[in-house]
Formats: sequence, structure tokens, C-alpha cells
Amino acid sequence: MSEGGIPLVRRLGLADYEPTWRAMQAFTDDRGPDTPDEIWLVEHPPVFTLGLAGKPEHVLAPGDIPVVNVDRGGQVTYHGPGQVVIYPLLDMRRRRLGVRQLVTLLEETVVALLADYGITAYPRPDAPGVYVDDAKIAALGLRIRRGASYHGVALNVAMDLEPFSRINPCGHAGMQVIQVRDLTPDATLDDMAEGLLQQILRRLTPETLASAP
Repeated sequence: MSEGGIPLVRRLGLADYEPTWRAMQAFTDDRGPDTPDEIWLVEHPPVFTLGLAGKPEHVLAPGDIPVVNVDRGGQVTYHGPGQVVIYPLLDMRRRRLGVRQLVTLLEETVVALLADYGITAYPRPDAPGVYVDDAKIAALGLRIRRGASYHGVALNVAMDLEPFSRINPCGHAGMQVIQVRDLTPDATLDDMAEGLLQQILRRLTPETLASAP
């Protein structure tokens, strides 16, 4: 049986990327065996983030948008207002979760939420994230340190997609990026954020984790 209980949810609103990232690192470094898990729900002002495997040449023309080198896996992505970002800060050992299991859990979370809106989405084994008709709608990147996770998943809902044209998203030249608003105009950012949060919380219950393959 996996343990860990229901994570504490923190709704951070619109928060600058780098201080939020540093706070995730500090939380992970300071936590003990009894520290409750947390899930942070946030939007970020415009920022490009370049992961540990990131190659600077995939940042084509950042312009006035800052580029932050970070410690998650993966290449380059963009965060901006109108994007739902969820950071699961989980004790992986306590929940008996492997990295691949957590990646799958987060991808399934997005796929299930979009299905509720009549959107057929899927993950790709060659490029983490969630896609609709070969276009990327959600990005995913994690860091595991001291047996705990941080960073997470970002779902494009109702944002300015232009900055994605300034990079090779996740290192893939010419990859199309879409958002929920283009597929179902009635979806709101608040509804998608709450729906994504509830999907994740449901999958993190001990009973659900214990029955997962």
C-alpha cells in the first residue's frame, strides 16, 4: 500500500518563475520523512526555461523574454499567462512511485481532463508531454532529488502562443503548439486548473496508486 495522504494544495496565482523554482528546491531540500506532500498551482509571467538536456541553439530568438537555465529534465519550453502549471512536490519513496510512473500519471491526468471536454489527446514515448493530432498541448519536466519530485506539467489553455515560435519546443524544430481554447472555446482557465488539480489528486490517493500497474 502506498502512503502519503492527500497532498496540501497551494494556489500561488501569477508568480515569477525563478523564485517559485527556488522555493521548490528549498522545500525539497528541507523536507523530512514526515513532511506532507504539496501540489502547487501557478501561472507564470513570460519565461523560457532550458532543462538539463537543453541546447542553447533551440532558443531561436528569445527577444525580451528571459531564458532561465533550470534543473529539470528535458529541453526548452515556454511559460506564460493563460497556462495552467502544476508542480507535484511528492515524496516518491513514501508513495512508492517510480519516475516513469509519475510521468505516466501526469500525462494520464491531462489526457483524462481533455477527454472531459471532448478532446482526444495522447502521450508520445519519444517526447514527454501530451499531444492532439501531433501538436503539443502540454509540456512535462521533472526533477527527482533526495527521493522527492519537483517541477511538473504545464497545460496550454488560453495564452499567447507566439513565443513558442521563438524556440524549438522541447528540442523539436517545427513542432506545432496548440491550446485548449482553440479546440473548445468555452473552457476557462479556472475550470481547467481546478479540473487538472482534481484529476491529479484522484490519482494520488493510496487506493488508486496501490491498484495501478
